[in-house]
Amino acid sequence: MPLLATKNLGHIFADRSLFTEINVTLDAADRVGLVGPNGSGKTTLLRLLADLLEPAEGDVVRGRDVSLGYLRQEAVLTFAGRDNTIYEEMLTVFMALCEQEAQLRQMEKAMADGDVSAELLDRYGALQHHFEAGGGYAYQVAIKRVLLGLGFPVESWTTPLTHLSGGQKTRLLLGRLLLEEPDILILDEPTNHLDIAAVEWLEDTLRSWRGVLLIVSHDRYFLDSVVNQIWSLQPAGADLPARFRSYKGNYSRYLEQRQAEYERELKLFEAEQSRLQKEMEFIRKNI
Repeated sequence: MPLLATKNLGHIFADRSLFTEINVTLDAADRVGLVGPNGSGKTTLLRLLADLLEPAEGDVVRGRDVSLGYLRQEAVLTFAGRDNTIYEEMLTVFMALCEQEAQLRQMEKAMADGDVSAELLDRYGALQHHFEAGGGYAYQVAIKRVLLGLGFPVESWTTPLTHLSGGQKTRLLLGRLLLEEPDILILDEPTNHLDIAAVEWLEDTLRSWRGVLLIVSHDRYFLDSVVNQIWSLQPAGADLPARFRSYKGNYSRYLEQRQAEYERELKLFEAEQSRLQKEMEFIRKNI
């Protein structure tokens, strides 16, 4: 079963059909780059897949219990009304572990005060095992790795979200999504607002990503490094819906396949023109 699938998906904006009859699946090992010129409907397609927009045509079906994270370009909306610091916002991903850790500290205090009952020791041992199995001794290391990787130095971690720029909030949302590790991670221009070191760090992180990736990016080198499939939305003509096609391989391989398609179509066009010219010559000579 695919994690996500579309059936005859289409959408209309301002009385214009952006695209129609898109039928795709996202499976466990898929790392997809979505490409196309501005205005072709890329962000609209992402929003439909993320269930943030109701399709005009067709359906989007996500598997039961499949989690999805979406990095949208308007990250400022995600943090509206939140007064956490940078580090506190990252901690929200691990609230269950933080609560377990607080319970462990309370039990340790009780034991230090003389309560060494068998019941308390059993509860402590079971909770400690659960805490460790859930990554309780690693989550702070994960937060540090992500924040430093995305260009947030330690001295900035106490900065309130309200003091961050739009670009910084986008980076922070990206970091939170990476820590959440959703089954499907959708990224709309993730390299915006990243310096070279952060882009390289993100490439390394996504190359070992265990879930599905769907990425819109104008950075062809980034796509070459990360994806194994390309979805293409290309204009089909004035007032016509964009043409959707899927290609295996990274961005460079996609360009090779597009060039081969163009050459085949050109040959077919030239053959058709030659046939028409011969027919016209025949008609001129014989009629």
